[in-house]
Amino acid sequence: MSVVGIDLGFQNCYIAVARSGGIETIANEYSDRCTPACISLGSKSRTIGNAAKSQIITNIKNTLHGFKKLHGRAFDDPFIKAERHKLPYELQKLPNGSVGVKVRYLDEERLFAIEQVTGMLLVKLKETSESALKKPVADCVISIPSFFTDAERRSVIAAVQVAGLNCLRLMNETTAVALAYGIYKQDLPNLEERPRNVVFVDMGHSAYQISVCAFNKGKLKVLATTFDPFLGGRNFDDALVDYFCEEFRIKYKLNVKDNARALLRLYQECEKLKKLMSANASDLPLNIECFMNDIDVSSKMNRAQFEQLCASLLARVEPPLRAVMEQAKLQCEDIYSIEIVGGATRIPAVKEQICKFFCKDISTTLNADEAVARGCALQ
Repeated sequence: MSVVGIDLGFQNCYIAVARSGGIETIANEYSDRCTPACISLGSKSRTIGNAAKSQIITNIKNTLHGFKKLHGRAFDDPFIKAERHKLPYELQKLPNGSVGVKVRYLDEERLFAIEQVTGMLLVKLKETSESALKKPVADCVISIPSFFTDAERRSVIAAVQVAGLNCLRLMNETTAVALAYGIYKQDLPNLEERPRNVVFVDMGHSAYQISVCAFNKGKLKVLATTFDPFLGGRNFDDALVDYFCEEFRIKYKLNVKDNARALLRLYQECEKLKKLMSANASDLPLNIECFMNDIDVSSKMNRAQFEQLCASLLARVEPPLRAVMEQAKLQCEDIYSIEIVGGATRIPAVKEQICKFFCKDISTTLNADEAVARGCALQ
């Protein structure tokens, strides 16, 4: 019986399984190892993953994405109030006070609990792993952010049960990454020697987590963990979107924020632009055809401008790093290496901040996207 490791991300999901001879990350029916955390409900059927992502714009009110942070929170939570404005679909209060999603599915209005939504996603991931392994899958280890509260953890476990899976344990994302790092290192110090201290920095789409771990052969100890649950790749997207909204308002007299569809298209383009800027320092264009009222819009941006826009976000990179070192009672010279994972750590300015703090080069031995799922599969 295989146990699969599932990295349930805010934006994407990954599945890994430990087989004889190593860990394998499983690809879906699009031979893509990454499945978008996205569900599109239609009048006849529901689609999940890659197929649903392409419907975000066309089926705007019934395509669910970015729901990971709604787990285990009350509808009246101030965080939910802030999050509601960002989501194109409608949230509603459930009888027990938690958050539900209101959609049209099979031609009728339906109200789903968040556990049901994540459950649908997990069913899809379960099917993907079964078709790859050619045998039934029941047991899994699932990753969650280290800052998830007890209520949020219970909510995720409920979603796993909805999907008909058995969750052997929930694993902190930072711990999973550390495990993925330590298991294959042949040169770790022996048990009686001084342990090797490694810092793991994970900045994903919606959150920023750091941990310091001490490694010996066959032993892993997490010394300290810090986080900023509201700093991630999407904040950089927000900064770009706000900038272009303002520019288009002046240049084309368009009020983008009143048009949900246009706003989503702008988000998608800004995300692409952000990724391109990580690789190029020159001016890069942003063009969207028939953006609103049949107007084509165009603009440009370069990396230096982007870093200026995001100065306040970049300033938030360092404090958690300082805090984690204080918690672990270590100095920068005690650190053997710094490992980065998560999509947003690819932003050059973020890397720079981390390098500057530790006065050391960053190591990228881990696969930035798949490390968490691999750690879960090992567990």
